Amino acid sequence: MTLSTKQKVYQEVIRELQRYIEVNNLNAGDRLPSERELAEKLNAGRSSVREALRALELIGLIETRHGEGTFLRAYRSYQTVELLSSFILRQENIKSELSITKKIIEKEAAKLACDRIGKTDFKELTFLTERNKNDPQTRHNAYFNYLFEKTENLLLKKIWLLMEEFSSAVNPQYYDESFYVNLTALFSEGDCTSIEELFLKLDR
Repeated sequence: MTLSTKQKVYQEVIRELQRYIEVNNLNAGDRLPSERELAEKLNAGRSSVREALRALELIGLIETRHGEGTFLRAYRSYQTVELLSSFILRQENIKSELSITKKIIEKEAAKLACDRIGKTDFKELTFLTERNKNDPQTRHNAYFNYLFEKTENLLLKKIWLLMEEFSSAVNPQYYDESFYVNLTALFSEGDCTSIEELFLKLDR
């Protein structure tokens, strides 16, 4: 078996493991079958199953407890960030693209949340801006975390959280205080169309 073929088998085992977890509705804390049982259930070699489990453990998706077995873990994205940032984010162009991409996602989230923000939300956004006046990174995280909640789009929020952690690891990205004040003002006025222009000004 060639190396490329081995890699394909190992990757397919990971996909099959994912399907197995979904079909059996397994959650964090649930025990996975043994390596031997998985090999039989997935119709794969034990060495391929072993490599797949090692990869999942490396990124924090499962854990092996001596004498007990292998269990699913609650996913903590910072573990993946720590592992990958030292490799992926070494390239300067990747760092630049990360900043641009995160800004695009934040802009779209602001536009998506605009129609869902009411008077109570205006007060909360103002409070978050003022409370974290001396900590711009915390202010940015708290403000946009609130906005992403308002979008009611869990996938979009998860993508942003991962990118926010990547950004914090290599090049923290936040805006001047006036940006958050002006964005909150647009929300209070119901002026969703001007959000695009507000974000464009960040690049000028």
